[in-house]
Amino acid sequence: MDTIFNPLVGGLLIGLTATIYLLTLGKVIGISGILSQLLFSKERFLPFLFIAGLIIGGAAYGTLTEQTVDFPEIRSPWLLIASGLLVGYGTRLGGGCTSGHGVCGISRLSPRSIVATATFMLAAILTVMVLN
Repeated sequence: MDTIFNPLVGGLLIGLTATIYLLTLGKVIGISGILSQLLFSKERFLPFLFIAGLIIGGAAYGTLTEQTVDFPEIRSPWLLIASGLLVGYGTRLGGGCTSGHGVCGISRLSPRSIVATATFMLAAILTVMVLN
């Protein structure tokens, strides 16, 4: 039951959060946009609360359910930095991230978001196929 229940509850909470964010602030929720606001805009309080909530919520869930994440190997810090910069560049180039396009854009029937989501899903599927 947990294999269906946990993702279902998580998905409902993400959808509820995106809806509340849109209705109260008039903005589409997406982590790349929120991180950009935190780093580069004058309005930093709400983006800080959102990101802090992600970290605290994930840590609390992991603590309460005693779940751990095992990383297969230690990666080079330079590889992680380069990867992060490339992902950041890609989200700016694509006009948003997976959460912005996949959750909010598709639910608003945005053609740009539907194409973006199909593109990054196809890239992910091809990457897994090539690597495995």
